[in-house]
Amino acid sequence: MKTKILIGAGLMWGLIASAQQLPYQNPALSSEARAKDLVTRLTLKEKVGLMKDVSEAVPRLGIKKFNWWSEALHGYANQGPVTVFPEPVGMAASFDDQKLFHVFDAVSDEARAKNNEYRKQVESQRFHDLSVWTPNVNIFRDPRWGRGQETYGEDPYLTSRMGVSVVKGLQGPADAKYRKLLACAKHYAVHSGPEWSRHEMNVTDVTPRDLWETYLPAFKSLVQDADVREVMCAYQRLDDEPCCGNSRLLGQILREDWGFKYLVVSDCGAITDFYNSHHSSSDATHASAKAVLSGTDVECVGYAFDKIPDAVYRGLIKEKDINTSVVRLMTQRFELGEMDKDELVPWTKIPLSVVNSEDHQKLALDMARETMTLLQNNNNILPLSKSIGKLAVIGPNANDSQMLSGNYNGTPLRTINILEGIKTKLGADHVIYDAGCDLTDDKITESLIGNCSIDGKKGIRATYWNNRNFESPTVITEQLTAPVALTTFGAHQFAQGVNTQDFSAKYETVYKASVTGELVFKLEATGSAELFINNKQVFRTGSWRSLPARFPLQVEAGKEYVIELRYKQLNNWTANLGFNFGKEIPLTYDGIIEKVKDADIVVFVGGISPKLEGEEMPVQLPGFKGGDRTDIELPAVQRNCIEALRKAGKKIVFVNCSGSAIAMVPETQNCDAILQAWYAGESGGQAVADVLFGDYNPSGHLPVTFYRNVQQLPDFSDYSMKGRTYRYLKSAPLFPFGFGLSYTTFNIGEAKLTKNNITKGEAIQLRVPVANAGKTDGTELLQVYIRKVDDPDGASKTLRGFKRIPVSAGKTEMVTLDLPPKTFEFFDPTDAVVRVSPGNYQLLYGESSDPKDLKSIQLTIR
Repeated sequence: MKTKILIGAGLMWGLIASAQQLPYQNPALSSEARAKDLVTRLTLKEKVGLMKDVSEAVPRLGIKKFNWWSEALHGYANQGPVTVFPEPVGMAASFDDQKLFHVFDAVSDEARAKNNEYRKQVESQRFHDLSVWTPNVNIFRDPRWGRGQETYGEDPYLTSRMGVSVVKGLQGPADAKYRKLLACAKHYAVHSGPEWSRHEMNVTDVTPRDLWETYLPAFKSLVQDADVREVMCAYQRLDDEPCCGNSRLLGQILREDWGFKYLVVSDCGAITDFYNSHHSSSDATHASAKAVLSGTDVECVGYAFDKIPDAVYRGLIKEKDINTSVVRLMTQRFELGEMDKDELVPWTKIPLSVVNSEDHQKLALDMARETMTLLQNNNNILPLSKSIGKLAVIGPNANDSQMLSGNYNGTPLRTINILEGIKTKLGADHVIYDAGCDLTDDKITESLIGNCSIDGKKGIRATYWNNRNFESPTVITEQLTAPVALTTFGAHQFAQGVNTQDFSAKYETVYKASVTGELVFKLEATGSAELFINNKQVFRTGSWRSLPARFPLQVEAGKEYVIELRYKQLNNWTANLGFNFGKEIPLTYDGIIEKVKDADIVVFVGGISPKLEGEEMPVQLPGFKGGDRTDIELPAVQRNCIEALRKAGKKIVFVNCSGSAIAMVPETQNCDAILQAWYAGESGGQAVADVLFGDYNPSGHLPVTFYRNVQQLPDFSDYSMKGRTYRYLKSAPLFPFGFGLSYTTFNIGEAKLTKNNITKGEAIQLRVPVANAGKTDGTELLQVYIRKVDDPDGASKTLRGFKRIPVSAGKTEMVTLDLPPKTFEFFDPTDAVVRVSPGNYQLLYGESSDPKDLKSIQLTIR
């Protein structure tokens, strides 16, 4: 009996002990204390599993699967429907960091709402979790860089101000117990192309001044002013060490000098680059040890980190070093509330109804309007009259909805493209539309799809399955008689009853050649697309983005060619498919001129596209290479089209869509007005139309220099700032940094400082009267630049303050700008640090960085 009692008592105490809360399970403890306790309970293998972007579950300790890689560059990316805001370089043109905060507060709400819903259905998957790898605060030092569109421009101060707002909007209130999301400052550091060489490049030409005054300030601001929780290390080497294994960057500067205590994540595949392309490590074992010891905590794809146990066994790294990384990353997971019950985490209550809500749609439109940057308006041709008889809308970007979404984007519920926006002002009957030309191609494809047949029926047989393996049952079979142009963008289906995800399709036909010669097949796809001719695969394309591809084929008269295109939707990507084939013929403009004969004014909507500029893209076209550009001119086919329209006597309003500066000297001569529209998001077309017709007075200002030609630039791979950006450019640009016109006229008055002589630690104020001398209400952007006198190697001037000021017609506003001590920090070569030094300073204030737009006032610091 006594034995039974003892056994029963033992079982009872065992149950009590098992029910007791372990320290890591206690939400009353700090996140770091919980992480430190949890790490003591993990095996080495489990720790390593947590250090990868797809972080493995540890069920025995209640650790769920977690994905560190999600994106939110200008909306919660790689899924839909979500609200798609303008591309960051466009939002930088707003110079509105307050509105930018609200944009990313909305983005984080949508991310949480989508994640709340998603977690009810499946375990964590890539792109659906709470760690978002944004913002990109690299300096857009050269317009040829394809990813410059992701940044906030070429200026360190503007990038810092905008980046801080992004992080605060994403992560939520600093005093909240839980983070809404984890933001990530990328790509650290000194990273801005070329895309094609980033995996093996070794940047060794960066002066200490350029490092501290240009390439690092935004990262420092995000760490110290925004408390960013993640930093992503870049691909390339800096001074011989890969950035993700760079002890100076990650250890000395980031953690010791700046006090960053959170986690570092590698760019995807950057650790395997150590031994595959940089050859700085011999193998994965040595690379993983090097990365972790240098300060990298999470590896994205590759997975050299799988060899960490081997590195520990060989004495290259100690398990305590692994513990340091795992504590960092698990601390942040506790900070999200991801390890706690939903009732404790307020962000888990955000409903799905916030996604693309009316408030968010309005915010997207408001921000898109603020991005619009008017560069030329000869004879005040703008705004256009809504009573115009006929308006011609021409150009390859006019009717392109997807272009407006930029890159690293989500899928909007609906998009208003530029043609559609213009039609809301005039009505379709008053608009003449023609694409006019391609973005880059000076030939047109005379389609032969109508000359094909299969099973006695004209055209292409399209067959669809609701799986990715072409397996029965068939959903639907259709006959297509025109070029294939299909998308699930905006919740469309490829055909009736076909899923928007997890489907496959075949497009089959037979073509009998009537003449011997060359045919060209044109194909672009998001997903997987394979082209077969006579049962032989001849071409394959497709990825997470849709890129144009071309395949030539010689045919013989009288022969039949069996054509089959196999398509699969992949992952959670928006499906896109474009397919056509035929004979290429030279483009002429006679038909376009005839078509627009009744229109006095032509709105030409051109530029480039995210299909041409972006991250490491397989694009090899004249002027484009691997996602970057080799030339910055407007593509010749568009330039020629504009010139032909001008010679026909048309007045031309050029709407340029691009994520980078375009050299357009001929366009300033052939066009009456030029509006830089960037990639303006889901409401971009409405915003363009609002500006063109005067329903919104443009207030955007260039966050990058628009150069006259590529000859003004140094070599793309040269990271010296000499001759780059408004700060070091010696010759006159086409349009300067900070430039932007309005439909009214502003006058900047004489400024006054609260003091003209201060000590090193003092703050001052600058007071400036800004008058609206026109008849239209508008918003002026007051810009303040600083030049340190007697600093011959320093920048000619550098932005250190700005403020947007709404001013009613005929009114004057007195503007006050606070200038804290750090406004006057510059590189001191005596000991290679940035500090406020005694001396004379010139404060330049006005409407742009152009000397003729600036006034000056002197300040002495003692």
